Amino acid sequence: MANYNRVILMGNLTRDPELRYTPNGSAVASFSIAVNRRYKVDNEKREETSFFDIVFFGKPAEIIAEYMKKGRPLLVEGRLQQRRWETDEGQKRSKVEVVGENFQFMGGRDQDNTRSAASEGTDDPPEFDDSDIPF
Repeated sequence: MANYNRVILMGNLTRDPELRYTPNGSAVASFSIAVNRRYKVDNEKREETSFFDIVFFGKPAEIIAEYMKKGRPLLVEGRLQQRRWETDEGQKRSKVEVVGENFQFMGGRDQDNTRSAASEGTDDPPEFDDSDIPF
């Protein structure tokens, strides 16, 4: 039987990425994105928002943690993965999340690029282009 597990999402970060490191030193970034869906029912416009947990590993995790902040748009490509665990009280839990494999920063250069000009000691916004991304 053939299997296929691929997901592509574009949405806005609901919180700043959390960057951690595994005991062997691999970076892990976790965050959530909100994806809006607009549709009509009987000529009435409606909108619903879905929230998805995302995790990236390695160098992509470090890049996302450095450049992305809450509210910024991001396109994510990856696969769905279910994690299962048991709580200290013995309750079984599970969670489906997107394990990111590729990403694309969205939005124009005129938007805030998450680096604060004040934190860099200048009044001008920082310059940022695709050549700043090390991949």
